[in-house]
Amino acid sequence: MIKFLKFIPAQLTFFLIVGILFGNYFSFLPIDLFSIFGGLILLLTAVYFFANTQFQTPFLFPVLVFLISFFIGIGAITFNNQLNNGKHYSKIIQFSAEEPVSALFTIESVLKSTKYYHKYEAEVFQLNGKKTIGKILVNIKKDSANSQLQVDDCLAVKMVFSAVAEPLNPYGFNYKKYLQQQQIHHQIYGENFQFLRLPKTNQTLKGIAAKIREKINLALIQNGFKDDELAVVNALLLGQRQHLTSELQQSYVGAGAIHILAISGLHIGIILLILTAVFKPLHYFKYGKLTATIIIIAILWMYAIIAGLSASVVRAVTMFTSIAIAMQVNRPSSTYKTLVISMFFLLLFNPYYLFEMGFQLSYLAVFSIVWIQPKIYHLWSPKFWILDKLWQLLTVSMAAQIGVLPLSLYYFHQFPGLFFVSNLVIIPVLGIILTAGIIIISLAVLQIAPQFLVDVYIFIIRQMNHFVSWISNQEFFIIQQISFSFLLIIAFYALLFFGLKWTEKKVFFRFVLVLISVILIQTVFVFEKYKLESTKEFIVFNESNSSTIGIRNGNTAQFFASEDSLKTNTNFMTAYIVGSGLDEISPSEKIKNLYFFSNETILIVDSLGIYKFNSLRPTIVILRQSPKINLERLIKNLNPKIVVADGTNYKSYLKDWEQTCLKNKTPFHNTLQKGAFVLNNNLFIP
Repeated sequence: MIKFLKFIPAQLTFFLIVGILFGNYFSFLPIDLFSIFGGLILLLTAVYFFANTQFQTPFLFPVLVFLISFFIGIGAITFNNQLNNGKHYSKIIQFSAEEPVSALFTIESVLKSTKYYHKYEAEVFQLNGKKTIGKILVNIKKDSANSQLQVDDCLAVKMVFSAVAEPLNPYGFNYKKYLQQQQIHHQIYGENFQFLRLPKTNQTLKGIAAKIREKINLALIQNGFKDDELAVVNALLLGQRQHLTSELQQSYVGAGAIHILAISGLHIGIILLILTAVFKPLHYFKYGKLTATIIIIAILWMYAIIAGLSASVVRAVTMFTSIAIAMQVNRPSSTYKTLVISMFFLLLFNPYYLFEMGFQLSYLAVFSIVWIQPKIYHLWSPKFWILDKLWQLLTVSMAAQIGVLPLSLYYFHQFPGLFFVSNLVIIPVLGIILTAGIIIISLAVLQIAPQFLVDVYIFIIRQMNHFVSWISNQEFFIIQQISFSFLLIIAFYALLFFGLKWTEKKVFFRFVLVLISVILIQTVFVFEKYKLESTKEFIVFNESNSSTIGIRNGNTAQFFASEDSLKTNTNFMTAYIVGSGLDEISPSEKIKNLYFFSNETILIVDSLGIYKFNSLRPTIVILRQSPKINLERLIKNLNPKIVVADGTNYKSYLKDWEQTCLKNKTPFHNTLQKGAFVLNNNLFIP
């Protein structure tokens, strides 16, 4: 491992990553980057010639190289950010909620549909008659009379471009941030008749790949594939997960086998082994090994294109392309080196991969398998071959889980206790499933697939789904609602790294680093516990159909809700409980009309419209269920610090109330626009 850390590409990749992170949070002008980069190159050249004349490498040389790598990272994310391009559609016009714009765009990919909308990623190439670039999210209301759009379809619209909303409740999934990492900053909503289809201008690689996948799916359907079996084949072999139902996807998550449904290094590695065996006879001819390598790499990248060139597919194929080349030149290639080189070029090509959860988890898993698995495997030496192979598979799964555990807890807030069972059963047969799947797809497209072979394959996929569903239903072994902060991620990875280093060489200095890591974890726990216990909050959550209020006192909380939703633990409540790290949740109660929090008296005015009290002067007024009141009279009588309206009110009422509050110089908080209202330790946060 020490030798690996001295590997120059590893050091360059580290500074590239630091540069990408720095460039993501701080803006740089392209002209400034060109100037800095040019100056560093000139300085490096001067140092290089000086080193040649002195026959020694000065300390300044590696410093300059690392600085250049750092600024390359900044430049990579700066120039890849489409918002920095003068042709981005957002530079053409200032968007507003009432101003529709005329746009031409092409569909780039078909996304997973929601209950009411088909969703697409599209590229805007013209806005209000001007040529542009930039991606948008397209939401088209479902209509059984119209078919879904396809990749490369060209459309014309005239409608409002709306910004993607921030999460409206605390600790909710930040869909806006997720889309920004895909360089999508606006979205449009409409019905089928509002979209005018135009003749296709050109056909892209993605469009051709989509046509191939469509042909494959049609052939599979004709041979009896349907529902979950068809969805799993699409995910396993074609890299398309949008057809998976939420229930099936959650089953694989609960079983700790969700990685099976994403084309990754495991899948591409198996395919590489198959291709290597198929083209082995070419090695006996002159230049046969080189020819076989070229063919294998070409097939891998053709497969990546057919699978949609997703991030997981691109990084896996890039990594195994490096391995295939290393195998061709008969040079023993360190897996560490291969991984870091593939990471460097992937991030150079698309620095936004760094922020993708799949990218982080896959590289951590592979690094962990390479580094941790041998240490676990050597703890026991089974005498029987079958036990040895099972132990090897188990240690691979354990090593991967150990490596990704802190990050998985941070993202998913749950731990599948039976992950080793599902992986021990599925991974050994995955090679057979992939090989048989490729054969069946090929035969089905050629319309010569034997039906009995298809039926057997469908049966295997169905049984795998049933097995995964059974594992995920063992809820006793699934630890859920785990609160895990970013500080804990850093502390636990420090302990894991220094702990493993100490097992390699048990010296005092490394033991001290392990102890420091343990102290760091304890410090984080103490800090977060203090922060948890010292926080008090009064929250009006945003909902459209019912009202929910939360009162938090340290590590305990109680929710007050409309009578129709008292027994329902909704997603936003779960997100708040997990995100806050709460220990105790009191039983929910029906919403009251009056609350006292810190120094505030909070009045809830519902549909009955009662707000007059002789002995109390409310300082905060919350409106719900569209009360028919004269708000101006209420403000003059009570003189509240702020008026809050939740999502259960009519939108026409909300507009009138906002104008009334503006006229009377009273702050107004509409949860549908600004999100949940949070009163935190006697400070209201609009």
